[in-house]
Amino acid sequence: MNPKTEHKNNGPRPRKRKPEEDSNLDQKLVDLARVTRVTKGGKRMNFRACIVIGDKAGQVSFGVAKGADTTIAINKAVAQAKKRMLKINIKTGTIPYAVQEKFKAAEVMIRPGRKGRGIIAGGVVRIVLELAGYRDVVAKIIGSHNKVNNVKAVYYALKKMNQ
Repeated sequence: MNPKTEHKNNGPRPRKRKPEEDSNLDQKLVDLARVTRVTKGGKRMNFRACIVIGDKAGQVSFGVAKGADTTIAINKAVAQAKKRMLKINIKTGTIPYAVQEKFKAAEVMIRPGRKGRGIIAGGVVRIVLELAGYRDVVAKIIGSHNKVNNVKAVYYALKKMNQ
């Protein structure tokens, strides 16, 4: 027999599974919305999930994804968030200097806080900063109160600060 044709072909190569090293990540659902796409055949319903994940020790990320079901959308958003993880160097529990970032109409202003004051922020800004691992920060949402855009504004503010 020809050695090239001896092997069995059982289909595609099996995928290697990555070990679950992300088990220490906390995740929070920021926004879950039912969105509609109007087509020639009628309306198609989908779900959009916005998830923020972090380990409360200097890693934070977000993901926004759509799916036919809520669980599909959430799983896609978590997978997307794990791909764009931001590593932050937190030394004193607060940020080193004030930073202001704008994403579309959403603008956030984040300032260092005094020790022991906690996170003084509203809405999704508090969630992102908590999951990042900050303990004493003051933040203000200026402009739009769109949750997804505010999450992106905070993420890009932290990214700009850690370059």
